[in-house]
Amino acid sequence: AAALAYGLDKAGGDRKIAVYDLGGGTFDVSIIEIANVDGEKQFEVLATNGDTFLGGEDFDKRVIDYLVEEFQKDQGIDLRKDPLALQRLKDAAERAKIELSSSQQTEVNLPYVTADAAGPKHLNIKLTRAKLESLVEDLIKKTIEPCRIALNDAGLRASDVSEVILVGGQTRMPKVNQAVAEFFGKEPRKDVNPDEAVAIGAAIQGGVLAGDVKDVLLLDVTPLSLGIETLGGVFTKIIEKNTTIPTKAAQTFSTAEDNQSAVTVHVLQGEREQARYNKSLAKFDLTGIDSAPRGMPQVEVAFDIDANGILHVSAKDKKTGKEQKVEIKAGSGLSEEEIQRMVTDAETHREEDKKFHDLVTARNQADALIHGARTAIKDNGDKVPGDVIGRVEGAIAEVETAMKGDDQGQIEAKSKALEEAAQALFAAVAAAQPGPAGEADASSKNDDVVDAEFTEVNDDEKKQ
Repeated sequence: AAALAYGLDKAGGDRKIAVYDLGGGTFDVSIIEIANVDGEKQFEVLATNGDTFLGGEDFDKRVIDYLVEEFQKDQGIDLRKDPLALQRLKDAAERAKIELSSSQQTEVNLPYVTADAAGPKHLNIKLTRAKLESLVEDLIKKTIEPCRIALNDAGLRASDVSEVILVGGQTRMPKVNQAVAEFFGKEPRKDVNPDEAVAIGAAIQGGVLAGDVKDVLLLDVTPLSLGIETLGGVFTKIIEKNTTIPTKAAQTFSTAEDNQSAVTVHVLQGEREQARYNKSLAKFDLTGIDSAPRGMPQVEVAFDIDANGILHVSAKDKKTGKEQKVEIKAGSGLSEEEIQRMVTDAETHREEDKKFHDLVTARNQADALIHGARTAIKDNGDKVPGDVIGRVEGAIAEVETAMKGDDQGQIEAKSKALEEAAQALFAAVAAAQPGPAGEADASSKNDDVVDAEFTEVNDDEKKQ
């Protein structure tokens, strides 16, 4: 909305804009691209970031704390214990902060702020701009890291940003202006009232949606990644965070069991590798899959987000054409705070999630090896020497034991031993039958299919 307010009727040409929004309760930064597309101005949100627990009220609190401490030093009374005095102090602190945006010094004067046995007490404290800046210096610095992350997510450098615009009353503070200018290497624009920019832009967007404004197109982005749960409880992303909408994406998966006739598609939103830590959006079943060995059926899962933010998810069996769909209405049901918390949570647990993902991958690969070896023994056991089969079965038992634990290295080592034993098995099978070698190799499969990803539906009727 702010970008619309600043960008309309201004100079043409494609440009990248940073919107720095420091309001009363939250901080957000967005990287916007404005482009002329077929005569229309297209506004595309490339990336967003922020801190939902940082805003002008935090600046006020620093001033309040300072005034309380100074008064306590002078009078020996803690105003925090007097709710009425504290409310007066809060109003005065905010006024002082605002005044220091246009002057170097102000005076906080509250007569009869409280009283003790000796009589009424008056508060009269001088506050300079320099003192205010020292009180909130760390808060201003905290706004810069989200700017850095947003630029990185957008694949840009600070020098790629042609304009920086300010939103929110707290951006009137000169020190905030200075910090923004130093980070982006250019002075932020001040030609739109920061308190009115969003309202003006929202009014313009309302005109766009109503059809009254024809030459503007605003493209939004997905705040969190969207995907499905796959074998082992892994969250497999179909649409990445910060993807411009409308958008479409699809991926082909397969079955995890032989003769699996149904799969459950669990749609999730979030950034964690572990599906259980993300937000569940929907769950539906695709039934009627033809009987086939695991890894053979091809199920295409497609995600389609329209311009209204409505998500359409479909699962289609490529062989039979059977399809199931679900529609998830616009809005994830998550607040800005929850979205930011989920992103931060994923960053915090990145190492833990990587270990989980690697362990599940090792288990899935080991399981696929076991399945391939057992299938080869079942189909060709009579053509292979007993000692070869014995070595393979022994290796399978060791892999299965390792898979019960959480030692990834042990699973991979036992899998390697099974792979070596299985090579002797496949060689014996190939030698025992005429025709080109390797035709019966259980490892041959379609390269663009994610194998053994869907677990079987835990419902006997659906299996049948």
